[in-house]
Amino acid sequence: QVHFVESGGGLVQPGGSLRLSCAASGSFFNIRTMGWYRQAPGKQRDLVAHISLGGNPTYADSVKGRFTISRDNAKKTMYLQMNSLKPEDTAVYYCNDNPPRNGLWGQGTQVTVSS
Repeated sequence: QVHFVESGGGLVQPGGSLRLSCAASGSFFNIRTMGWYRQAPGKQRDLVAHISLGGNPTYADSVKGRFTISRDNAKKTMYLQMNSLKPEDTAVYYCNDNPPRNGLWGQGTQVTVSS
């Protein structure tokens, strides 16, 4: 059974940066297509970025040019580098397969962008 643990969130001022990590336990990380998702208060959970088995990234329009998704299969870890953060990026960020599997949602990591 695979589990995902997100970390790296925090409070940052507008224009700042954070790097999120998603550590996977269990097997077959290297054959999973993965994604970062976020859920703001009162809103649905949305896909922010996803990455293919070969490392090809795709981004939501709202984060294109500011966020970078990457993965290290040897460490079974996925990352999300977030630059030029905006208040509207405030949310709980989660990682999961892409498409997501309901039983694999972790606790997420809170990102708050505020002055």
